Amino acid sequence: MQLWQKGSVVMAAGQFSPSHTRRAARLRPRFTVDQANSALPLVRRIVRDIVNSHEQAAQLQAKLDEAPTSRDAAAAQSQLEVTLRRLEEYVDELRELGIELKDYQTGLVDFPSRHLGRDIWLCWKLGEEKVEYWHELHAGFAGRQPVSALRDSA
Repeated sequence: MQLWQKGSVVMAAGQFSPSHTRRAARLRPRFTVDQANSALPLVRRIVRDIVNSHEQAAQLQAKLDEAPTSRDAAAAQSQLEVTLRRLEEYVDELRELGIELKDYQTGLVDFPSRHLGRDIWLCWKLGEEKVEYWHELHAGFAGRQPVSALRDSA
């Protein structure tokens, strides 16, 4: 995730951390693997828009940083603000579906789920055909395991 502040790009963790997001996660629906896969056509379009808007915002930020005149900077700033509002709308749309964005650049998302009485994440990334991985809440992308393990131990 990148945060945009006063004309500079600030790198941050790929997760949303405000407490209201964590509270909202508890109220979200939980997805089965089949439900997550059924949602992918819409999720894929939203995530593609997020990745594209993020890239556009990064390009506009670079343009703003290198703007030779205040007029050029003002134009780039205006375009950047529009792009960031659009990006925020896409992220909100994803959240309304109950899905959490983890990485703007790669299009990594998590679907809340449960397995053996505990909360887990079903994990999907733009470019993957279907939801094929899951991980523990705090394991992250590096802890991804095949969803076949869920079926085997259910």
